[in-house]
Amino acid sequence: MSRNVGIPNVNLPKTKSEDCHDNDCPFHGTTRVRGKITKGVVVSKKSKNTIIIRFDYVHFVKKYKRYERRNSRLACHLPECLHHDINLGDLVIVGESRKISKTKSFIVLDKVKKIGEK
Repeated sequence: MSRNVGIPNVNLPKTKSEDCHDNDCPFHGTTRVRGKITKGVVVSKKSKNTIIIRFDYVHFVKKYKRYERRNSRLACHLPECLHHDINLGDLVIVGESRKISKTKSFIVLDKVKKIGEK
């Protein structure tokens, strides 16, 4: 049985709860999602249970009265039940939780788009 995390537009994973042994999974474990919800593109999946996402934003430069594009990178926890669904280049939804490690305080919740999909 998967737990509903209470965030709109987030689909429950197809994996059964018996197959997911991750205690930090928001669907099958004990970790709660609270705080910021953001979207980003997966740029790295080299570490175990961790992905790096990049999200773009615009910053206003007062002197020139123009906007400049910037980006930021976040380390996010990737639960076991979503590991095979998420690949490089996918657009994912991540939610803030308690600190999981020194750099990880976000958890992947769902995939929005696949590679090359519009």
